[in-house]
Amino acid sequence: MLFPDYIFESSWEVCNKVGGIYTVLSTRAKTLQDRLRDHIIFIGPDFDDNENNPYFKEDESLFKDWKNNAVNAGLNIRIGRWNVPGEPIAILVDSTPFYENRDRIYARLWELYKVDSLHGYGDYDEANMFSLAAAKVVESFYNYYLNTANGKNTPKVVYHGNEWMACLGLLYINHRLPQIGTIFTTHATSIGRSIAGNNKPLYQYLHDYNGDQMAAELNMESKHSIEKQTAWNVDCFTTVSDITAVECEELLDKPVDVVLPNGFEDSFVPKGNAFIAKRKAARKTMLKVANALLGEEFDDNTLIIATSGRYEFRNKGIDVFIESLNQLRHDNRLKRKVVAFVEVPGWIAGPRKDLQERLESKRKFTSPLPNPIVTHELHEPDNDRATGMMRYHGIGNEKGDMVKVIFVPCYLDGNDGIFNTPYYNLMPGNDLCVFPSYYEPWGYTPLEAVAFKVPCITTNLAGFGLWARKVLGDKCSIENGVEVVDRDDYNYFEVTDKIKNTILRFSLLDAKKTDVACKAAGQLSKAALWNKFIEYYYKAYDIALTKASKRK
Repeated sequence: MLFPDYIFESSWEVCNKVGGIYTVLSTRAKTLQDRLRDHIIFIGPDFDDNENNPYFKEDESLFKDWKNNAVNAGLNIRIGRWNVPGEPIAILVDSTPFYENRDRIYARLWELYKVDSLHGYGDYDEANMFSLAAAKVVESFYNYYLNTANGKNTPKVVYHGNEWMACLGLLYINHRLPQIGTIFTTHATSIGRSIAGNNKPLYQYLHDYNGDQMAAELNMESKHSIEKQTAWNVDCFTTVSDITAVECEELLDKPVDVVLPNGFEDSFVPKGNAFIAKRKAARKTMLKVANALLGEEFDDNTLIIATSGRYEFRNKGIDVFIESLNQLRHDNRLKRKVVAFVEVPGWIAGPRKDLQERLESKRKFTSPLPNPIVTHELHEPDNDRATGMMRYHGIGNEKGDMVKVIFVPCYLDGNDGIFNTPYYNLMPGNDLCVFPSYYEPWGYTPLEAVAFKVPCITTNLAGFGLWARKVLGDKCSIENGVEVVDRDDYNYFEVTDKIKNTILRFSLLDAKKTDVACKAAGQLSKAALWNKFIEYYYKAYDIALTKASKRK
């Protein structure tokens, strides 16, 4: 198999933590860095306020001669290292200089690839100008260091772009540097996500949908167009799960060449006594917040449950989670107190001052704060869907309620003003995680949970759920670390009932059986480490380089 001498990989989420793709790239980086040693180079966006980016460490000694050349050619770049395991080289590029030629760029894109940019809006321009800037960084670096006159000793190079936001750059490299192998990974098709997000039934009618027609109906023509044309023109078209591979074939009319499942790097997951200490500290923090907000004591027998991810109310199953907890409130078989956290970043105005004041005190509180269902102040709280659904069901966290639900509408980056503890440091404190997704191409949140030995519930509409079911077979149950609930377009209440019953079942397990479930969850995560999944990437590199070599 052909293997690249250099890999360039671009994404909007390089050194920019906004979603699951950040986790994909940042955890995979060490595996590739170990093999390529600084010949894996990530390219991400540079912003005006990026000087204090905690994920990026600038190093002005790297490629100093080329950087001067690139800057003189109009590329505003900073070079350094991504502050993740492996510390790979990262180049951040400012895309604003390309806006003035936007119309000419789009016209050329139409001429070469028939990409329709006329209907672009929102983040379309921002993503495409970054994508072009990233590709020009690759072009400049390649021509300065790697291009040879005779072509015999030219290094094998791959350019890998993630999501539709990298598409323009992939097409640019395909046209300008055909000797470079190109790989496009769609982590979720833009039109598939839009169909699901607009409350249309995706799965029952998937084989009947026409992607182009749906793009017109949902005002997604430009994003869909550039994604589809890139899928057809790159050397290797990939996605992250079997369920999304079907979506690609139906909506983009293009089968994927390789499925690249998302792995995990567990070097930062604490082991042994360190894990026990982390778990105790996390539970203490979460229950302290619960006491300060709710004015109620919670002992260590409290069942702590969480869901997390992007604030996609239906796609991520936040509605199902709240509905299940509401049903659990009225089930008299429940014998333990439950504190459930909904950890999804919303539009916050800042941490609640009254809650901060209580947390700064060493007292235990016996009376709740006003509105004891949310930890941070919200802009337009009347329009928030999570708290709105909780109020609709009468979830007010009253003293007599066995189930308490707390909305945490912020990024848990360690500086949120309430928990002040990073997400991965809080994760071990959970007893159970629930991710009842309707649209989830892979599902990093359940993989993260099991890596921290936290059993989880997910669905068969998540790539991770299908993978877990395949690996565990008949043993796929919450007692063995992961429960996968069957979900479709129409069985909402059946799903909520199954999740409620699974939570109840888990709450009734004795200490020994709970320990078995936790250990089984951790063991499952070992099968998803990058050293197991990286072979799929090697296959993609081989496909891309083989096609590129034929063009040479």
